Amino acid sequence: MGSTSSGEPVDARDRDGAGRARNARPRDGLGRPLPYGAAGVARQPEGVVRTPEETVAEAQTLLAEGKPFHAHEVFEDAWKSGPAEERELWRGLAQLAVGLTHSARGNATGGARLLRRGAGAVSAWAADTERRQPYGMDLPGLSAWARELADAVERGGESVDAAERAPRLRA
Repeated sequence: MGSTSSGEPVDARDRDGAGRARNARPRDGLGRPLPYGAAGVARQPEGVVRTPEETVAEAQTLLAEGKPFHAHEVFEDAWKSGPAEERELWRGLAQLAVGLTHSARGNATGGARLLRRGAGAVSAWAADTERRQPYGMDLPGLSAWARELADAVERGGESVDAAERAPRLRA
């Protein structure tokens, strides 16, 4: 099989070990695809089952490193593998991380929209379950952070520094 001048395979789609189509291009710290052969940031493994405490700790580390796209993948694993009654919590947290990702990439409209959607999801989950600090996370604080960042992103219209603007998940 040949490749294009960028090193991309010509005749086949990238596949993972199970044969599913997966983009094997390296990614930067914000999850953007780089050309084949470029040095990228290691991806988060998919489908990892972690305890909620491990999920929060790993996501916080990634957020502090300016890797909200990678943190979103950690939250997504919890959303897919956790108990049904917590799926909306983890999905909302994943939306917050993706909102920060888009904001750092310079997508003010998409970033603000996802930050507000995630804030609404974690606020609704907290209200429905009467759990404001699951696993030590400060859900009211995270919702306020997301809404404030959404406003700032819309006002400024330019990208933000993901590490500098990363939330603290735990109070």
